[in-house]
This record gives sequence, structure tokens and C-alpha cells, in this order.
Amino acid sequence: MDARPRIPIDQRRIAEFCRRWRIVEFSLFGSVLRDDFGPDSDVDVLVSFEQEAPWSLFDLVDMTDELKTLFGRDVDLVEQAALRNPFRRHAILTGKQVIYAA
Repeated sequence: MDARPRIPIDQRRIAEFCRRWRIVEFSLFGSVLRDDFGPDSDVDVLVSFEQEAPWSLFDLVDMTDELKTLFGRDVDLVEQAALRNPFRRHAILTGKQVIYAA
């Protein structure tokens, strides 16, 4: 499997987004890295925040909206610290593609 993203990635805009939202790691996972990614597929994004980042649910919605604009499609934003199911966590962490790391 070729794990390159199936959409254009603007590294500069991703880095600006991450610095502004205090994200220390920004990764893609799921179908955006696979051949089954299609025109109606969403983009699965995994983020890790700085330890003291004070974001609320409303902030996460704002982040998701910003990413929808950036990618031009729906986004599923997942916080790495919120991955509780060990099987799902393993699948995501072993299949992710890091786009930005502070």
C-alpha cells in the first residue's frame, strides 16, 4: 500500500494551523491514505495538542470547520488522547501519516 495522501497538502497552511491551535502532531489516517479514497470521502485527521492547550468542544468544532475549508471536504477530527479503544487506537497509530510535528 502507498501511504501518501490522496489530496494536495499545503504544508505551510497546515503548519500555521498547528501553531495557532497548539498542535504538536498532525497526522492523516484512514481512506485518505488508501486507494479506496473517493470524491465523497472525508479526511480523517489525528491531532495531539500541547499539554496545557485549553480547547473546548466549541474550539474543536472551529478547528474542524477550518480544516473543511482547507481540504475542501468533510473532516473527521480525532484527538489522539481521546482514543480509548485499544484496537482502534492501534489501527490508527500504526496506519497514520504524520504531516506536521513540532
